[in-house]
Amino acid sequence: MTAFQEPVRAAAQTSVQASAQASAEASAEASAEARAQASAEARARAAVEQASGAGAPHLAEPGRPAPLDGAPPFGTPSETPSVLGGPGAAVGEGDAPSFSVRALTGFPEVRPGDDIAALIAAARPGLADGDILIVTSKIVSKAEGRVLAAADREAAIDAETVRVVARRGTLRIVENRLGLVMAAAGVDASNTPSGTVLLLPTDPDASARAIRAGLRAALGVDVGVVVTDTSGRPWRSGLTDIAIGADGVAVLDDLRGGTDAYGNPLTATIVATADELAAAGDLVKGKAAGLPVAVVRGLGRLVGDRPGDDGDEGTERGTGARALVRSAGGDLFRLGTSEAVREAVAQRRTVREFTDRPVDPGAVRRAVAAAVTAPAPHHTTPWRFVLLESESSRTELLDAMRDAWIADLRRDGKSEESIAKRVRRGEVLRRAPYLVVPCLVADGSHHYGDARRDTAEREMFVVAMGAGVQNLLVALAGEGLGSAWVSSTMFCRDVVRSVLALPEHWDPMGAVAVGHAAAPPKERPGREPEAFIEVR
Repeated sequence: MTAFQEPVRAAAQTSVQASAQASAEASAEASAEARAQASAEARARAAVEQASGAGAPHLAEPGRPAPLDGAPPFGTPSETPSVLGGPGAAVGEGDAPSFSVRALTGFPEVRPGDDIAALIAAARPGLADGDILIVTSKIVSKAEGRVLAAADREAAIDAETVRVVARRGTLRIVENRLGLVMAAAGVDASNTPSGTVLLLPTDPDASARAIRAGLRAALGVDVGVVVTDTSGRPWRSGLTDIAIGADGVAVLDDLRGGTDAYGNPLTATIVATADELAAAGDLVKGKAAGLPVAVVRGLGRLVGDRPGDDGDEGTERGTGARALVRSAGGDLFRLGTSEAVREAVAQRRTVREFTDRPVDPGAVRRAVAAAVTAPAPHHTTPWRFVLLESESSRTELLDAMRDAWIADLRRDGKSEESIAKRVRRGEVLRRAPYLVVPCLVADGSHHYGDARRDTAEREMFVVAMGAGVQNLLVALAGEGLGSAWVSSTMFCRDVVRSVLALPEHWDPMGAVAVGHAAAPPKERPGREPEAFIEVR
């Protein structure tokens, strides 16, 4: 009870008679008001009937044809699931952008050989030019005969898989032959009879073209078509529908080159329009309601023929849903975590030709951070990395190393022609825009006083150095940098220490050429691990 309500309650308790009289008067006033309201409503209904025709089931939207007989109209109550969306709900209808989406009812079970466009037309969808059909891929797959016995599921996943992105137990996230990254390659056991699985349509863009053409022929309307499938998303829980096929619809809205409401330039904004349409359709179709088709109205600006909509193979990329598939070069998350680690190790290749593109010193330092995580004896840190970032430092070192090498070869009795040939083979370090000289520092090593154990101690540190260099090379590959580990500094350590002003106990362990590869390394056949394994 508030402070305001308390005196009201007290007054009512002390004047029962006055309260009863007030109640009677209020009741009489309410009855008169109700009669007046009913009369006003009757006059309003009469005015509507006079404007639109007595007995009309709905008011047609201005500029839109009335729905076909039996089709639930947009904007009127019906049992068909529907959504009306658009910003600015408080603004008048004529001012606020909006669209409507509803599920198409009365759709039969689809069988192999069925014509999807004919089935949609038979459902009396009340389509108009500019509408967009959101069609679940499962009915397209059924009509195209993409149904298999469930016992063949794993084989089907194998057949549809181009590459494995991630694997966790029996779950496989793969890139399928359509370029889509999906669980189980999109092979699905839901919404299909028990004992069967569905494959995705062979060419969803072609399927969308066929449906659109069929509806134009059957109903005389120009609509857009989006074929959808359900997919998970990295970084976010839950599933949503995405576009896997499209025709007559702008699948991407490229806003680059424009400005936002504050005048800021838009440099990276490309809206996945077809995916947004797919998700909107899924809100009314659902996953288990038996409503495989939705109709979107109010977004006619997205509909129409564009270059390549005729389906010619040579037309520009971007007219169908294939344009939504990110290219390998632009995919920053191409692999799962453990798969990326294995791939990085396998893709570490020796690169001997580099472009002139500068090397990011920060990338090299990140690679060094990975290098010093290698195992080492006695909890030591035996790695040091000298970074030659200036051209003058690289030239001074390589000139001194070349002179020392030539002197060694002449002492070996090699001919001048042979010496020149060998020196040319060592030019890989000169062609690199960046050099790293790894050095072994055996601080913390043990001294035993006999050759056998002292040799083993030294070898432990050398192995740790090799592990650190391997980490460096793999991390450089992960940064998009090529590298070549060359042993030359190990053969003239005194020269290297002198030129680089290094401490006497630093042992150079080769040199690593670093840069952006001028060309991809040649394919290398895989090595069977069994050839390198002995089991006891």
